Amino acid sequence: MNLLPSGICFYLSVAICWLTSRVDGSWWYMGTLGSQVMCDNIPGLINKQRQLCRQHPKVMQAIGAGIKDWIGECQHQFQNHRWNCNTMARDHNLFGRLLLRSSREAAFVYAISSAGVVHTLTRACSQGELQSCSCDPTKKGSSRDAKGTFDWGGCSDHVEHAMRFSQSFIDAKERKERDARALMNLHNNRAGRKAVKRFMSLECKCHGVSGSCSVRTCWLALADFRRTGDHLRRRYNGAVQVAMNQYGTGFTTAQRHFKRPSKNDLVYFEDSPDYCIRDQESGSVGTGGRVCNRTSRAVDSCEVMCCGRGYDTTRVSRTTKCECKFHWCCAVHCRDCNQEMDVHTCKAQT
Repeated sequence: MNLLPSGICFYLSVAICWLTSRVDGSWWYMGTLGSQVMCDNIPGLINKQRQLCRQHPKVMQAIGAGIKDWIGECQHQFQNHRWNCNTMARDHNLFGRLLLRSSREAAFVYAISSAGVVHTLTRACSQGELQSCSCDPTKKGSSRDAKGTFDWGGCSDHVEHAMRFSQSFIDAKERKERDARALMNLHNNRAGRKAVKRFMSLECKCHGVSGSCSVRTCWLALADFRRTGDHLRRRYNGAVQVAMNQYGTGFTTAQRHFKRPSKNDLVYFEDSPDYCIRDQESGSVGTGGRVCNRTSRAVDSCEVMCCGRGYDTTRVSRTTKCECKFHWCCAVHCRDCNQEMDVHTCKAQT
């Protein structure tokens, strides 16, 4: 069974770097012809994606502008681990050859990027940045929750619209391939989209005499993307290793005692490398030069992070604010203090 994708999907390929370099929006004002020319030259798109790109250039611009948010969230979630969601500035895609391996890290990247696209487009719709969408038009009239009746008002975030567009655009290449890796990507893409919707919350404003809340006006709002990132990180920890079923139409667990994956789980085929040393084939950049915590016993410890190679210690001086005092009414004055501290970094492989 070939588990390598015949082509990394658009938003993880050189196309995403291409979009990121053009998020200033200058070329989107070239008109319909300009949009068509640029969409035709984005690498990695299939015909359906090019068509959607031509029809919705502002949406493409919003996706490009939001890329840094989900990459930043990925790097936050793994900042103290051997694999820290590092990106490659000069590779054929943002994560190098890492994504050619059907590992749980690849599963997380697909899920967090799919979630990031949904979150970005939902927010852009509510903020009036796109002509193709706005607030959720279905949230009208009255409804009920555990606290009683309320009136829909304000601007409910239209997450369903963002999910539909994201699915149509992002999943297009995977649906065309339909091999084992494509099915894995589709599953993790969907898990990412569902994670954003999972944390939509009902926010309300009370009306009535003396704040009695006799009438409530409510709307559905996106949660901070950190909640989605935290959720997907937990799913990464509990990701299910799977194999293709005998019909090639779905998954079965790789081991009998493993749980059957739900639609919210992340799935992967291959074991991960240890990420200790630089290995171009696996996409590992190694941990040489990474900062570690000498006193920790967790994954950020020098013992774990440096994979037994040892670490170097450097004495550095850092300036911090100290002896801060509050002055009436509205000022805080601090001194600049120099602090000497040791920084430990993993030795490179020999």
